[in-house]
Amino acid sequence: MNPLSIAPMMDRTDRHMRYVMRAITRHTLLYTEMVTTHALIHGDRERFLRYDAFEKPLVLQLGGDDPAALATCAKMAEDHGYDEVNLNVGCPSDRVQQGRFGVILMKTPERVAEAVVAMREAVGIEVTVKHRIGVDDLDAYADMRHFVDVVAEAGCRRFTVHARKAWLKGLSPKENRNVPPLRYADVHRLKEERPDLDIEINGGVRTIDAVLQHLQQVDAVMIGRAACDTPWVFAEADRRVYGDTAPAPTREAVLEATTEYIHRVRHDPYFKLRHVTRHLLNLFAGEPGTKTWKQVLANAAHDAEPAEVFRRGLAAVAEAQARKQAFDRSRHAS
Repeated sequence: MNPLSIAPMMDRTDRHMRYVMRAITRHTLLYTEMVTTHALIHGDRERFLRYDAFEKPLVLQLGGDDPAALATCAKMAEDHGYDEVNLNVGCPSDRVQQGRFGVILMKTPERVAEAVVAMREAVGIEVTVKHRIGVDDLDAYADMRHFVDVVAEAGCRRFTVHARKAWLKGLSPKENRNVPPLRYADVHRLKEERPDLDIEINGGVRTIDAVLQHLQQVDAVMIGRAACDTPWVFAEADRRVYGDTAPAPTREAVLEATTEYIHRVRHDPYFKLRHVTRHLLNLFAGEPGTKTWKQVLANAAHDAEPAEVFRRGLAAVAEAQARKQAFDRSRHAS
């Protein structure tokens, strides 16, 4: 089981972000954005399913509640070479609720079990489920364990548990990511009581130190927003989580890989440079020069040469860091 993953996030984990993150970490499991069964069956499936082989290992996350449709889409995932398929039982958005899928499915675990059975019968790749610790008033630990037990009976072995409940009314999707309190102990207890299952914890984890702490009690950890806010955290993941002794990446190497990638995909008629650079804005988060770095990337023209944009950004960062070092030396001398 892969011990670390980056969460599926709408309008975040597109193929461009996944490429950037794979350049930072060789081993971390990556997920697509959630794709609905309706979009795959009736829409431009090639656009939704395409990815670069460099991104693997890669999971397709599906949204839906119809077992037959989910089985059809799981088969598409397998045929396109995805390593796993994951069912979203955690999203609380209004659109998802109207479609009767996402976290609302926690209220009908038997329906989720039917979907898991259908998908597992259709494919040979692993079928997993991502869910919350509860929804509305079904938020006791016993409610979550009942959900997991029912779905596990259907053959699901890996559960990614967002350690917050969700309120379907009264909270926005953004508020549901940070207002309900984190209940890590419930997820740890689930692993203790169901040791035969692979349990992954999600919610509020922002550092590799925190990952390693959780891995003492669960099988895996999923990081969400921190991958967007502080992506360079993952530069130490291969060594500290996976024991990989290969040299850690440098930011310059990541930008070189991204430049090569941009040259390959920019022929897409819908492509704009900002589609990629937006995922690099926080590459220097917390360090001197990050503000100027963001300005350089944000102001880059659509048809700009990416290598030149990155060169100017790196020069601005180096200048800011030199000023900071000079200031620190002068303060120490005084």
